[in-house]
Amino acid sequence: MSGADRLSTPGRQREWLPKVKMDSDTFGKFAESFARFMGTARFLIWMTVFIIAWVVWNSVVPGPLSIDPFPFIFLTLVLSLQASYAAPLILLAQNRQEARDKMGLDEDRRTAAQARADMDFLAREIASLRMRVNDLATRDFIRSELRDLLAELEDGREAEPERPKGA
Repeated sequence: MSGADRLSTPGRQREWLPKVKMDSDTFGKFAESFARFMGTARFLIWMTVFIIAWVVWNSVVPGPLSIDPFPFIFLTLVLSLQASYAAPLILLAQNRQEARDKMGLDEDRRTAAQARADMDFLAREIASLRMRVNDLATRDFIRSELRDLLAELEDGREAEPERPKGA
């Protein structure tokens, strides 16, 4: 079988690297804590102290005790290695934060939609109650009607002639 046929034929793929079973959430939490630590002033201060100590040690100490002489190539390698691991970990932490933010926004949208539906329902209920209350007699209306009836009764008594007792 030629190389082109092997590429186009589905089959079992060979794994060159061993599979490592790791919970993605555990690794994500590690990435977030690492990114959070790298974003602190404490990390910057310690990194600055380390680099200054490295440069001073390798500049002042005589030849055999010096680990990395003047061009500081090993220091450059260490910093490049640290940056090459830091960048993907920071991106992973940002992706996880973005996913959490998206979930939070979706939940906020659902809550806002439910609140809107509740407010619309309550507005309709209040409108129907107002319409029913307008059909009801108010206390002032009943009092005025009772006063009018009382006045009519009093006027009716005054207009009636007095009847003799026993007649």
